[in-house]
Amino acid sequence: MPKLNPNQIWSGDLNRIAMPKPAPASVGLYDTTLRDGEQAVGVVFGPEQKLELAKLLDSMGIDRIEAGFARVSEDDSRAIEMILAAGLKAEVWAFARALIEDVDAVAKLGCRYTIIEAPLADRKLSALGVSREKILQRITDSITHANRQGLCVAFFGVDGSRADLHFLEAAYKTAIDAGAKEAVVVDTIGIAAPESVAFLVMRVIQWVGKDVPVHFHGHNDFGLATASAVAAVQAGASWIHGTLDGIGERAGNANLAQVALALGAIYGTETNLRLDRVRAASARLREIAKYDLEPWKPVVGDNLFIRETGAVAAQFHIPEAIEPYSAEILATRRAVVLGKKSGVASIRIKCEELGLDVPEDRHAALLAAVKGLAIRKRGLLTDAEFRELAAVNR
Repeated sequence: MPKLNPNQIWSGDLNRIAMPKPAPASVGLYDTTLRDGEQAVGVVFGPEQKLELAKLLDSMGIDRIEAGFARVSEDDSRAIEMILAAGLKAEVWAFARALIEDVDAVAKLGCRYTIIEAPLADRKLSALGVSREKILQRITDSITHANRQGLCVAFFGVDGSRADLHFLEAAYKTAIDAGAKEAVVVDTIGIAAPESVAFLVMRVIQWVGKDVPVHFHGHNDFGLATASAVAAVQAGASWIHGTLDGIGERAGNANLAQVALALGAIYGTETNLRLDRVRAASARLREIAKYDLEPWKPVVGDNLFIRETGAVAAQFHIPEAIEPYSAEILATRRAVVLGKKSGVASIRIKCEELGLDVPEDRHAALLAAVKGLAIRKRGLLTDAEFRELAAVNR
């Protein structure tokens, strides 16, 4: 995205004073909506829907799109083929386990880039009945095979945030020695504090070398995914994984739009994400996946620039007094609505908006009528209802 206009960011001086360390200039965004996002309960994307979503993600400026898990189903394979053929600007990646058969499935589709995952936490290994030694061998065999197939590999250490650090180090070094070109720090269960994520990212950079790009893949089980992603960038991560709307299993994944906004507006770290296109893409994703969104959700929520409270509406003409950044960044509208919490200023603004000629000395009576109706209906007034009340109170 174009660098955010500082005149549209109204965060004050506190962040500049409190964070003297310069932030990284830029970071890449890796979207896994089509794979990890589809793991949200009850969500199923058909191949055509995945293609549509991939095109949306591409139009938003996403750098890398994970198109799916090639070996999981015929639908996924077909979707990856269609996305590869679409001529997107984004790099198209496929997902594979540390198994030769999974790697072959990716190569067969003609995909050049693949994540290869292996579980690293002892809890995971115990549940799967696999030893540490066996996992290290699978990592070596699968990545070596992928290299022979001409694939670029990023090694993905599943549940790495709960793994023994010595074994974690051994796994990443094994992956790099086998030919992995990139490494992903993975907080599968979303348990790592942002400080812990930064610690892990720095450790992995030490283990694999500064010339190896390090990613961060986080989940939101404790509501920390955005903060953890920001911490990862501060610690040196080159890529952040996430999804549109944060859709995903359990509490979801890191929300890439939230991460991009926080990085750009607060830290000055640029991404290629077109924030002005996120809300439309979010709306389409919700139609396809059939879920609702909290109206107070950052970036895409309906309420972000809508004001009901009278004291706030009185300042509506000065956006920087009541909002942290301009609605223009998200290409959305600002508005005042009428309800129980409205004030006289709300009446004036709404009359001007609707072209209603109500004398100022009647505004207080009209406000009382608005509040009364809002309380009776336990909700906001429509414009038609306000027009009727205004006609009576002229």
